[in-house]
Amino acid sequence: MDREQVQKALDELKKLPKRKFCQSYDLIINLKNVDLKVNPIEAIAILPSSKGTQVKIAAFVDQELIEQSNQFCDLTIKENEFPKYSDKKTSKKLAEEYDYFISQANLMPRVAAAFGKILGTRGKMPNPKMGCVVPANANLEMLTKKLRSTVRLSARKALNLQCLAGKENQQDDEIISNVLAIYNAVAKQVPQDETQNIKNACLKLTMSKPVKI
Repeated sequence: MDREQVQKALDELKKLPKRKFCQSYDLIINLKNVDLKVNPIEAIAILPSSKGTQVKIAAFVDQELIEQSNQFCDLTIKENEFPKYSDKKTSKKLAEEYDYFISQANLMPRVAAAFGKILGTRGKMPNPKMGCVVPANANLEMLTKKLRSTVRLSARKALNLQCLAGKENQQDDEIISNVLAIYNAVAKQVPQDETQNIKNACLKLTMSKPVKI
């Protein structure tokens, strides 16, 4: 996939009638020849441009990181506040409202016990691969900046991945750069290579049909 191919798909979508709201661009990557039971696909992409939406981050922290968390995260949850989220409705709302969760490493066993059922089923437990399980001397400013530019994709049951690549009101170059970053991250995670394991990729607007790239 190259910039010219993505631009062509963008141009096709721009010909469609305008809606009364700012639509999102979604990238869909369809896989082939992958046994997801043997090789579930997990990809993490760092986007060069904004997705055009707010990314909300919550942190489970101890005394050492409270000040940083208050400054750089959208929600700080101290250990003595865990019981506030003990009922299913409150914990579900937490999982729905926040995109990423950070945990101080020494709190992870208690985070798993208190929030594992709700966050785990949604793939939102603090993820060590993304740097979200942190030591007491962590730099949360750098981590949160990275997370706000991060997209995580997962294929465990169906042979496709879909995620937000940007918004209609962004420049074409921003959308193209994001699409390529996401596609390349997935291409690195398939068991063989993109020619063997990626069937095709499509771009769509919120209210449109997919256009092949």
